[in-house]
Amino acid sequence: MPPFSTVGIIAKQGDPERVRATLRQLLQHLNAHRLQVLLDAESAHLLDAPIARAQTIDEIGTRCELVIVVGGDGTLLHAARSMSAFGVPLMGINLGRLGFLVDVSPEDIASAVDQTLAGELISDTRSMLSARIMGPDGAGAPHAALNDVAIHKWNTARMIELEIYIDGAFVSAQRSDGLIIATPTGSTAYALSGGGPLVDPALDAILLVPICPHDLSNRPLVVPGDRQIEVRIHAHDVGHVQVTCDGQTDLRLAENERVLVARHPDRVHLLHPKGHDHYEILRAKLHWGGHNSRRAKPC
Repeated sequence: MPPFSTVGIIAKQGDPERVRATLRQLLQHLNAHRLQVLLDAESAHLLDAPIARAQTIDEIGTRCELVIVVGGDGTLLHAARSMSAFGVPLMGINLGRLGFLVDVSPEDIASAVDQTLAGELISDTRSMLSARIMGPDGAGAPHAALNDVAIHKWNTARMIELEIYIDGAFVSAQRSDGLIIATPTGSTAYALSGGGPLVDPALDAILLVPICPHDLSNRPLVVPGDRQIEVRIHAHDVGHVQVTCDGQTDLRLAENERVLVARHPDRVHLLHPKGHDHYEILRAKLHWGGHNSRRAKPC
C-alpha cells in the first residue's frame, strides 16, 4: 500500500492553458494509482470540476497526506505557509522561472509520482520565520514566511531610518531602503539580490541583509536561528514603511509600532525526486561553472 492515499493539488493562478495541461496529466496519473485527489479552488476551476469538489486550504491540510503544488516558487511559498501547521509534505511541479523550491519538471511528473508513492524520495524540512507588529497594546497576530520578511519603504523615494536589536541588544542603526530578514531557504531569493550570502538550507540561521544602505559598512549579517530580531523605525518614516512576508503578505506600520521577527514554531516539509542535489540546483539556476568535460575527473 502506498504511503499516501489522499493527495491534494494546489495550482498557480494565471497561465491557465499550461497549468490546465499539467493538471490533467497529473490527475490522470494519480487516478491510475487509485488515489483520492482533493483539488483547491483554482485546480477545480481549470479542470472544469463541479464547484462542490473544490476544497478549502484547511480541508486539504486536514485530509491529505501529500500536497502537490503546480506552479512556481511563489505558488509553493503560498502553499507552504498554509500547510506548515498541518505538517503535510509538499512536492512541487515547476511551471515558473527559476524554481529553487519546485524541482519536478512537467515531463517528469509520472516518474516523480511513482518514486513518491514507492517511498523512493528525498525528504527535508525548512525553517520559517514569524513576523509580528508590536504596538503599545501588545503584539499583533503572527505572519509566517518561508523565504523572508522584508521591511521596506513603499511610497517615498527617500531612504528610511531604522534600528536593529537582537535579543534586546542594540546592533546597529542604518539609513537604507529597508532590511531583508531571511531564512537559509530565502538566501536564494530577495536576499541574494541584496548582496546576501548563500546559506545551506540545513543550517539553523537567520540572515539580515540591508537594502541599498547609505553607509556601505552596513553589511549582511548571519545570526543563530533562535535569535529574536527587533526592528524599530524612526518616527518620521513610519507612514512610509511596509512589512512584506514572502513578497505576498503586506503589513503596514503605524506610529509607535515596531517589527519582531523570530523563528516560526512550524517547519515546512518538502519532498524531492531521487537524486536531488541542492548544489546542483545552485549550479544550474545561478549558471555557475561546472567541471571541464574534457577532464577525466574534477580538479
